[in-house]
Amino acid sequence: MKDFKPAKRHIEVTTGESVRILRELQELSQNELADYSGIPQSTISAIENNRVRLGVERAKTLARALRCHPSVLVFPGWDVSVESAA
Repeated sequence: MKDFKPAKRHIEVTTGESVRILRELQELSQNELADYSGIPQSTISAIENNRVRLGVERAKTLARALRCHPSVLVFPGWDVSVESAA
């Protein structure tokens, strides 16, 4: 194990991409997520394509529909080890 090296991050995930990834992992269409969340499909599309900011209230609403914590959506690239070193 002394030669163990942690994997390097290869990509950054945007807020919109995190919404899309979680939606797709749960095999939901944008229309289904719109039905579950009450957020229009066009707004979900705009969020996923980073044309509209997610915002706190939308993050809470989508997190409930996607059964995750809002921070997963709002801070997709947050790295605890980097923040604790600062």
